[in-house]
Formats: sequence, C-alpha cells, structure tokens
Amino acid sequence: MSHWAIMPDERGKELLDEAFDELERETPDRVTRIIRWLRTPEARRVRLPLGILCILASFFWFLPVIGLEYLPIGLLLIAVDVPFLRRPVALFILWLEDRWLALKRWYRRKWRKRKQ
Repeated sequence: MSHWAIMPDERGKELLDEAFDELERETPDRVTRIIRWLRTPEARRVRLPLGILCILASFFWFLPVIGLEYLPIGLLLIAVDVPFLRRPVALFILWLEDRWLALKRWYRRKWRKRKQ
C-alpha cells in the first residue's frame, strides 16, 4: 500500500479525535466519561448498534423527546469504526461545535447587555 493511500485515513482519524475532544470539553463530566468509554476499542459492540439506533431515532425528530440532534451523534459513533466516514463526519461535527460556541458567545454578550 502506498504512502498516499494511508494519509487520508490518518488525517480523518486526527480530525475525528479533535471532534471528540471538543465535544468532551462542552459536556458535563458524567457524559464525558461515557464518551471516553465509547471511544475505546472494547466499546465497539455497543458503539455500532448505538450509532445506528441514534441515526434511526433522528428520523423521528417531530416527536417531543427524540430530536434531530441524534443524527450527528449516531454518525460520530459510527465514524469511529468506518474509515471513509471519519473525515466528513469530523468536519461536520467540528463545524457544528463551532456554531454552538458562537451561539453561546452571542447569548452571553446579549445577556450582559441586558444586565447593564
């Protein structure tokens, strides 16, 4: 196998690790521990079915408890084990996390202005 065939997968894995790290920084400790466990090789038997279940659940976004937010979670879980999904899913998750942080900053600025 040539060097060029290995490079894209390695970059995808790095991006996926970065996406998981960003997600862990934004979640409570209890959720962070679950995410870390799901990233381990031992969790593969749970990770794949859970990822598929989350994707299927996202199709029921119109129900009160289940939402569209399950789609990126499911894709993220499956991308750990499916190399060709790593890069696009990681870039998508990083974009979502960036939008989330921007929304939090905007909300904090707006809240501070109201208090003054």
